[in-house]
Amino acid sequence: MARHKENKKQTSFAQITKRFILLLVVGAIFYGGYYYYYTNQEILPPTDVTGHIEANPDEHIMEKPMRIAVHKHMLEHADGEGSPGIIINYNCDDFSCEKDFLVKLKTIVNKEEYKDFVYLAPFTGMTEKLVITKYNQQEILESLSEEKLKDFINI
Repeated sequence: MARHKENKKQTSFAQITKRFILLLVVGAIFYGGYYYYYTNQEILPPTDVTGHIEANPDEHIMEKPMRIAVHKHMLEHADGEGSPGIIINYNCDDFSCEKDFLVKLKTIVNKEEYKDFVYLAPFTGMTEKLVITKYNQQEILESLSEEKLKDFINI
């Protein structure tokens, strides 16, 4: 009888050990898939207005990233009213930006015909150097081209 209890304890311990190892393996596979998916996902500014808030940025030219919910609101309508906004995002943290890169971008945004609806903001972690966005549209620019920016803005 004592031997039967001892075998039962060993069997029980073996089952618990197997289940624990199975749980660890499943957890590792799940975590690995999760890690792979999120580290290989392209990160770009949003083009939709889902989840936006009724708030406006303080400036049209920002030194800090625009909150995503505010970004989406500006795509709906610039400064909270009127026509949809256009946002130029750049990433000089992860990409090499020329000396006058930001000066050129600021000059474009400050043009009289754009200053009411075009925004400029860094986008931390973006997988591209320069992206211009409007509602349901986006263009990735390999380099700063005032002509391409103007074409996109004026479509």
